[in-house]
Amino acid sequence: MHMADALISPAVGGAMWAATAGLTLYSAKKLKENLDDSQTPLMGVLGAFIFAAQMINFTIPATGSSGHLGGGMILAILLGPYAAFITMASVLTVQALFFADGGLLALGCNIFNLGFLPCFIAYPIIYKKIAGQCPTRRRILVGAIAASILGLQLGAFGVVLETLFSGISELPFGTFLLLMQPIHLAIGIVEGLVTAAVVTFIWKARPEILNMAGAARPMGRLAMGNVLAGLLVVAAVTGGVLSWFASDRPDGLEWSMFHTSGKEKFEPAEKGLHALFARFQEKTAFLPDYGFMKAAPDKSGEHEASAAPEKKEPWPAVSAGTSVSGLVGGTMAMGMAGFIGFALKKRHRQR
Repeated sequence: MHMADALISPAVGGAMWAATAGLTLYSAKKLKENLDDSQTPLMGVLGAFIFAAQMINFTIPATGSSGHLGGGMILAILLGPYAAFITMASVLTVQALFFADGGLLALGCNIFNLGFLPCFIAYPIIYKKIAGQCPTRRRILVGAIAASILGLQLGAFGVVLETLFSGISELPFGTFLLLMQPIHLAIGIVEGLVTAAVVTFIWKARPEILNMAGAARPMGRLAMGNVLAGLLVVAAVTGGVLSWFASDRPDGLEWSMFHTSGKEKFEPAEKGLHALFARFQEKTAFLPDYGFMKAAPDKSGEHEASAAPEKKEPWPAVSAGTSVSGLVGGTMAMGMAGFIGFALKKRHRQR
C-alpha cells in the first residue's frame, strides 16, 4: 500500500507532509516522558523486523493479487502508539529514500496511512478494548485480527481519498473504492494472524513488554536480550533469504489500479515537484526495488529487445541483490529508529 508520487498532487502531498511532521513532533514529545533504556533498542530491532517483513508479499488466493505486512499494529502493541509511529516513519523513510519503495512526495501519505491510522486509531479503539490489561492468547488473536483489519481498511480508504483529492490520475472514486476495500480486507486477516503470532511470542517471553506499552509506562531495565536476539535473527533470515519467496503478483494497490484503469502504475509528471522529487530519489536510492542497479539498456539493441518474448521471472527469485537489500535496509531502519530513540532519551536526561 505504498503510494507512488504519480497518484499525488503537490498540494495533497504537501498537506500530508505537514500533517505527519506535526504527528512526529507530537509523538517525540510524548515519547520523551516514558522512553527508557529498554525501549530504545526494542524500537531499533522492531524497525529492522518490520522492514524485512514488508519485503515479503503473500499471494491472495483466487484474486491474482498479493499483500504484505503493514506492521503498524505489531509496533503499537509492543511499543505503544508514540514509539510505534516514529519507528514506522523511520522504516518508510528508509524505504523511500534508499530503495525507491513509495514516492518521496507521497511519503507523508504513506506514513499517515501505515503509521497513524493503525497506531492511533485501530490500536486504542479496537485492540486495547479487546485484549485489555490482562491479555490471553485468545484475546490477543481476536484483538490483533480485528484491529489489523480496521487499520488496513482505514489505510486503503485513505489511499482512495488522497488520490481523489489529488485529481491527477485516471481512477474513478467508486470503482477504485470497491476494489481497494475488499482486497485489503483479505490482507488484513493475514496481517492479523501474523501480528497475533509475533505478539504471542513476545507475551510468553516477556509479558511486561505488553503491559508497559499498553499502560504507557517506562519499561525500566528489563532483561530482553533473548527477545531482541530472536527478533534480529528472524529479521535477518526474513530479509536475507525468505524475501526470495515473495509473490510476484501485484499488491493490493496495484491490483486495484489495474482493474480500475488497466494500468498497474502511472507515470509521474515530467516537470515541477514530481520531477524534482523523482530526480532526488534516483540519486539517493542505491538499491532501487530491493536489488542492484541495472545498467542502462543499449539503444542500438532496443528494438531487438522489445521484439523478444518477455521471460518469466523464476520463483523463488534467488537474488544477491534482494538479500543485500534486506540486510542493509533492516540495518538502516534499525539504526534510524534506534538513533531517534537514543537522541530523545539523551535530550530528556539533559533537561
